[in-house]
Amino acid sequence: MKPGIVGMLALTVALAAEAGAQQYVYPAKGQSPQQQKSDEAACYTWAVQQTGFDPAKQAAQPAAATPPTTATGTTPGAGARGAARGAIVGEAIGGDAGAGAAAGAAAARGQSRKQNAAAAQQSQQQAQAAAQQKQAAFAKARGACLEGRGYTVK
Repeated sequence: MKPGIVGMLALTVALAAEAGAQQYVYPAKGQSPQQQKSDEAACYTWAVQQTGFDPAKQAAQPAAATPPTTATGTTPGAGARGAARGAIVGEAIGGDAGAGAAAGAAAARGQSRKQNAAAAQQSQQQAQAAAQQKQAAFAKARGACLEGRGYTVK
């Protein structure tokens, strides 16, 4: 694995642990269950306003956009571009443009699949990291609000 990918994965795991941790709220000043429920609802709304992130709506958000591909996972036109380059090379080195075109098309499609898969994976990782950062910011804002109202939040 490349060092950049390892670092990104470590950051993602650390953020996931922080964002995924459940908050426990204790009424430190003897608040009633009804008052706690009201305060938690108010702090939830306030945290959404402060962060622009609503965990209840997170699951409904679409996945990150990926570049268009063909049914085989290649970028449209990759085979044609590879065939053209292969034909030129095949003609130049051995006089067989057809064989060069076939080899060039296959190589270009394979490279296109690899590049598209890597781009999709990176895009997904970035989207997950961004969502986890937003979740952590929301949890921090909600906790600050509840602590301001006399609760202990862990």
